[in-house]
Amino acid sequence: MPHCIVEYSKALESRIMPESMLQAVYQGAVESGLFTPSAIKSRAIACDYYMVGDQVADFIHISLRILSGRTDEQKNTLSQAVLAKFKTLPLSQVSVTVEVLDIHTESYTKLIL
Repeated sequence: MPHCIVEYSKALESRIMPESMLQAVYQGAVESGLFTPSAIKSRAIACDYYMVGDQVADFIHISLRILSGRTDEQKNTLSQAVLAKFKTLPLSQVSVTVEVLDIHTESYTKLIL
């Protein structure tokens, strides 16, 4: 666990491969020390239509969904570790945001078929 979801402006694909963004998220999550590497699930979603304010501008938004129970300090460590990995990517003129969201532990279920 966590579920790492990278939403990004589709136009970024001419500058960086989605796999590079997923690798950055994965490495940041691993380096946070909060998760077993094999439990990290990542996916990328390209957005065809988007605006930042009243402008069409590139963005990356990372949602890190984790089981509830972590402290604010642990959540901040996670978001900062992921953001640090994005600073190493060959990007400019792009807004990058990270948020950590709690999954309700009591209602979360998992099935492997």
